[in-house]
Amino acid sequence: MAHRRGLAHLALAVTLVLWASAFVGIRYLAPHFTPGALSLGRLLVGSVVLLVAILVSRSWVSPTPRQWLGLVAIGGLWFGVYNVALNAGEQLIDAATSAMLIQISPVLIALLSVIALGERLSGWLMLGMAVAFAGVIVIGTAQSEGARTNVAGVALCVLAALSYAISLVIQKPLVGSLSALQVTGVACFIGALACLPFAPRLVSDLQAAPLSASAALVYLGVFPTAVAFTTYAYALRYVSASELGVSTYLVPPLAALISLVVLSEVPAAITWAGGLMCLAGVALTRRR
Repeated sequence: MAHRRGLAHLALAVTLVLWASAFVGIRYLAPHFTPGALSLGRLLVGSVVLLVAILVSRSWVSPTPRQWLGLVAIGGLWFGVYNVALNAGEQLIDAATSAMLIQISPVLIALLSVIALGERLSGWLMLGMAVAFAGVIVIGTAQSEGARTNVAGVALCVLAALSYAISLVIQKPLVGSLSALQVTGVACFIGALACLPFAPRLVSDLQAAPLSASAALVYLGVFPTAVAFTTYAYALRYVSASELGVSTYLVPPLAALISLVVLSEVPAAITWAGGLMCLAGVALTRRR
């Protein structure tokens, strides 16, 4: 079991790095794709990769009617609503503020896990959440100086965070009986179906977009979607939903590092202080 928990934390590390890169990718693609078209394109690529992987692995298990309801809910909320809301929110407010707002989801996950999954909300977890969230606020403040906050953008990011939190709590029991690959693949396909109304705009955006933008869209579909959501589902099987949710506080500092390399953006010194606070907060949640 200890070996599996070690693999689960490795899978979580892969997820966090890839999800952090997604914020940079979405920012890069914003001028080329509308929110709905970007969501559909990303989910179509991810669905193809995941469904092929399911066929090759032969890991399919027939879900029960109740499990199908959970898969549909995850697909519609996490892969559908979350992606469209986040993409739209990042077109109205800057990426740092949107990333900060998404980080309210671990608090929602912890509360929902206590109510729905019977998980224990320990003192160390509460303290870690407080410290890490304070670090996220420092990062958002440092990178958002002079930016004007758009109320609609804030509301869209809060909607994305809520969709993510609800989906994670629904997903926790599913990965106990279904493989991470199957849960992710089916949910991603359902999300793609939900985004099909954006197909005409995706076609026109692809025709106008440069090759580099199309390549970035494929990257988002393969790595932050197909790979990262699968590794996250695997980690969820062996790690509590509350502990896993708090770990996403590491995404903003990781995104800052990736942005520095890819977009040549140099974060302010206070941003690094916020990143250290995020690391300290996550470390506190690991205490028993």
